[in-house]
Amino acid sequence: MRLCGKVNMDDKGFSLNLLKEVQFTKEGIFSKVIAKSPSYNFSLMCLSKGTDMDTHTSTKNGCVYVLKGKGTFKLFDKDIVMEEGVCIFMPANAPHSLQANEDMAILLSLSV
Repeated sequence: MRLCGKVNMDDKGFSLNLLKEVQFTKEGIFSKVIAKSPSYNFSLMCLSKGTDMDTHTSTKNGCVYVLKGKGTFKLFDKDIVMEEGVCIFMPANAPHSLQANEDMAILLSLSV
């Protein structure tokens, strides 16, 4: 397992204040791997206001948890309001996209 892409960890776990890890660029996406193994990946993603992610899919199940900011998430054909505290589950191969209406930070988890 890796923590923030820097520290090798064993199976004892760790804690981290994600809000202290949030960083926004002038435009686009800042991404940081929080923990990763062959069966899962947790990443902090910070999207600058106006950033769009076009429709795409993943072969893994996914969960998006909004930490900060607002945006719109499209899952299949449904628009979901993204705001602090919202959690979105995506089954594998689900078409999805998102737009950051303001600076927005999310925790993305992917698992097999």
